[in-house]
Amino acid sequence: MRRALALTVLALAACATEPAPAPSSGAPNPFVANRGTAPPPPSSGTRDAAPPEGVAAGGLDFGAWRSAEPGAYETAFAERVRARAAGRERAQVRADLERNGFRCAEGEAQMECRIEIMESQCARDWYVVVDGAANSPHAGYDVMCLGAGS
Repeated sequence: MRRALALTVLALAACATEPAPAPSSGAPNPFVANRGTAPPPPSSGTRDAAPPEGVAAGGLDFGAWRSAEPGAYETAFAERVRARAAGRERAQVRADLERNGFRCAEGEAQMECRIEIMESQCARDWYVVVDGAANSPHAGYDVMCLGAGS
């Protein structure tokens, strides 16, 4: 019993003491000396604006996306985008999407345009991808809400 008590006292004493300082390399420890002085993370400075419900200024009909069932909405949105792109060159498709609020980036093999927003704890993503010189884009809509599985 005395031995158990002595071990407990020694264990508590070891926990109560401060740890030994790390060996010094001559440089001050930046975590202690400069606490709170780190620069903020870089920001792109741009945020996408939510598209309107209905027809955007550029003429693309986004429909009632806030109240729509995502699967059905995605199908309808993709059909509207394909119909607008029919018979147009890739550059014309890009210009049309950008007039409707999309940000576009082009690589050698494809063009990708997106609108990404965060609204009411839901991340929403409208996207259009044009592969190669094809004039028929792949369009879609994704929504992911925080706490959806709870």
